[in-house]
Amino acid sequence: MRKISEYMYKNREFQENYVKNNNQKLEELAQKGQTPQALFIGCVDSRMLPNLITDTGPGDMLVVRNVGNFISPHDEGKEDASVASSLEFAVKVLEVKEIIVCGHTQCGAIYTIYSDLDVRVFPYLSTWLAQGKVLQNRMNQKYGSFESRETMLRTAEKESVQIQLENMLTYPFVKEKIEEGSLKIHGWIYNIQTGGLSYYDEEENKFKSIEKEKKGES
Repeated sequence: MRKISEYMYKNREFQENYVKNNNQKLEELAQKGQTPQALFIGCVDSRMLPNLITDTGPGDMLVVRNVGNFISPHDEGKEDASVASSLEFAVKVLEVKEIIVCGHTQCGAIYTIYSDLDVRVFPYLSTWLAQGKVLQNRMNQKYGSFESRETMLRTAEKESVQIQLENMLTYPFVKEKIEEGSLKIHGWIYNIQTGGLSYYDEEENKFKSIEKEKKGES
């Protein structure tokens, strides 16, 4: 018999603090169901907590996480069913108004794509990260060489988010909602060190800092 994880005891603190202070909201969520306004697709990295960095709570936002915050393109049953089913549920059933794809700095998935990974040791991870070939090809065609590996990785993190946004548009039900104006999609980068967010500006084709926007900087 496995012992109870120490994390389970943290639930006592959660009940004593959060639940007691938000009892009414949790009761409403239990009785009326959920009506989140957004779907957040992020990385499994433990340093990025979606609800923490967006200051959201139960019922506010659907969250899907995987290694590298990847969205495989729609391909008649060949796409990743986990993410595809989450998109379908969020858009068709819950009718979310926004979908956020959030990458982050110092991303292990991006780092590993540009490293030698032994497929015999990591068969599942290797298969999953094979999606990164598209990223590598784009980086080579678009940029060629970089002055440093760090610059290359930071650029790749941003390019990857753009690729995921493009992949999401291959799903007919997503594209339909966007075209009718009932759904918006966003690409973000979370800076692990500063806690700040940058968003992808499609018109200017670059990521812009929210903090700089507030200060009126370009």
